[in-house]
Amino acid sequence: MTDALKVLSMTKALKVFSAGNEVSIVRSRGVSGAAKVLLLTASLTALAVAQPAFAERSVPQTQSEVQLSYAPLVKQTAPAVVNVYAERMVERQISPLFSDPFFGQFFGRQAPQGRSQKQMSLGSGVIVAGDGIVITNNHVISGADEVKVALSDGREFPCKVLLKDDRYDLAVLKIRSDETFPTVPIGNSDDVEVGDITLAIGNPFGVGQTVTSGIVSGTARNSITDGEFGFFLQTDAAINPGNSGGALLDMHGDLIGINTAIFSKGGGSNGIGFAIPANMVKVFLAAAESGEKHFQRPYVGATFGPVTSDMAEALGLKAARGAIVSDIVPGSPAEKAGLKTGSVIVAVNGVPVQHPDALLYRLTVLGIGEKADLSVDRNGTISDVSLPLQLAPEDPPRDTRQISGNSPFAGLTVENISPRVIEEMRLPDGAKGVVVSEIENGSPAARVGFARGDIIVAVNDDNIDTTRMMENVAEQSPGYWKLSINRGGRMITQLFR
Repeated sequence: MTDALKVLSMTKALKVFSAGNEVSIVRSRGVSGAAKVLLLTASLTALAVAQPAFAERSVPQTQSEVQLSYAPLVKQTAPAVVNVYAERMVERQISPLFSDPFFGQFFGRQAPQGRSQKQMSLGSGVIVAGDGIVITNNHVISGADEVKVALSDGREFPCKVLLKDDRYDLAVLKIRSDETFPTVPIGNSDDVEVGDITLAIGNPFGVGQTVTSGIVSGTARNSITDGEFGFFLQTDAAINPGNSGGALLDMHGDLIGINTAIFSKGGGSNGIGFAIPANMVKVFLAAAESGEKHFQRPYVGATFGPVTSDMAEALGLKAARGAIVSDIVPGSPAEKAGLKTGSVIVAVNGVPVQHPDALLYRLTVLGIGEKADLSVDRNGTISDVSLPLQLAPEDPPRDTRQISGNSPFAGLTVENISPRVIEEMRLPDGAKGVVVSEIENGSPAARVGFARGDIIVAVNDDNIDTTRMMENVAEQSPGYWKLSINRGGRMITQLFR
C-alpha cells in the first residue's frame, strides 16, 4: 500500500470537488504537503476509473433518444374514445317555494309545474367493436330519452341502448350506422399490477378529448360507490367529471378499465380515480351481444360477510381476509357443493380474495355455465370445493298478471317471487309474496303510490302467495283495504277505502 493510501485509510475525510465530481481525501495535521498532493493525485485517478458512464453528456444519436412520447399510443387509441351525450326532458317547477313543506300543504302532491326543459349530461365511451358497439357508464345515460356519441373527428351519431345495469354502472350502446369504426382492444385486467403506467382518455368538463397519464395505484378496491359492485382499479391519472365511461389504457394500447369514479370533496381530481376492470366489461358485453335484457350474475344461494380481525383470531386464520359464509339457502348450489356457514372462502381458481366483493367479482367474471374452484378454510383446514355457476332458477314460474277493475290495485303488473326475480329486481333475500314489476301511469295503483319493487305480502290480513291469489283478491269489494307491503326490506301497512 502506498503512503498516500495509508494516509487515506488512517484519517478523516475532506471533500474536494474536481470538474463537478466529489472526491473524498484527507485532512490531518501530521500529513506533509507532498503526501497530500500524492494522495489527491491517486484519488482523482481512482475516480476517473470508477465513475459510471452516465456522468458524461453527449448529443442524442437516434430519433428514439431525441423524443420519448406517448403520442404514438394516443394516435392509435384516441379515435375509438367518444363523447357521449344523454338528453332527457324534465319538468321545471314554477317556483322553488313549492318544494317547501309549508307551501306544499296547500297544493299537496300536485304542485303546479312549469314548462318541460331539456337536460343534458356529458360523459365518455369506448368503441370496442367495429360495428359501433360502445361501452360507457350507466350513470352517464341513466334516464335519457336520447343518446348520441361524437367521434374525435367531430361526427355525431345516434345510439341505441342494448343493455344497462346500475349495480355495475355499465351500459352498452350501438351506434346507428353501417360504418366501420376504430376500436380499442380489451385487455386482461388480471395482468395489471400496482405501478404499471396507464393513460386515461375522456372528455373532462366538456373541454374536449383529453389525455392524462399515471400509474395503477391499487387493485381490488371496494366500498367506493353506493352500488353493489365493489372491485375497482385505482389510478392516479387525472380523472374529472366527464371522464366517466372513458378509457383506462395500458402501454400496449389495450383497455384495462372503464373510468367511473373519483375520490373528491370539491369535484376535481385529487389523483384518486377508479375504473371498472376490463374483465368485468367483457362479461357485460357478452350478455349484451347475446340479447340479454338483464345482466345476470351466477346464482350461489349464499350470503357472505367480511372477515374481521376478531373473526380471524377466533377462526385461527393467519390474516383478516376472505369471505365468510353467513347464510345458505336450502337446495341452492352452495348447499349442494358442501359450503357451510362459518366457512371462509380465501381463493377462487387459485386467486386470493380479499373481501366478499372480490369473491362476487371473481364468480361473475368466470361466467354462467363455468365452475369455480373455491379454496375454503374451515377450522384451520383448507379444502377445495367445486361450485357450478348457473342462472338463478325461476321456481315458481313468475306467472305475470295485470290487475284490472276498480280496486286500488288496478294498473299493477305483478309477478311471483323466485330466485331469478329476486336477482333481477334486487329484492331482499327470502322475500315472500308477489312483486310489483310495473305500474300504469294514471291508474288507481299509481295514485295510491305503489312503486316498482314493492312486495305485496298481505291484503286484509290474508297472506298473498301467488299472482293468481292477488288477482282474485283484487276482484273483491270489501268496505276497506288493509295492505301490508315490503319496500326495500321495510314493512309498511296502509289502510284506505
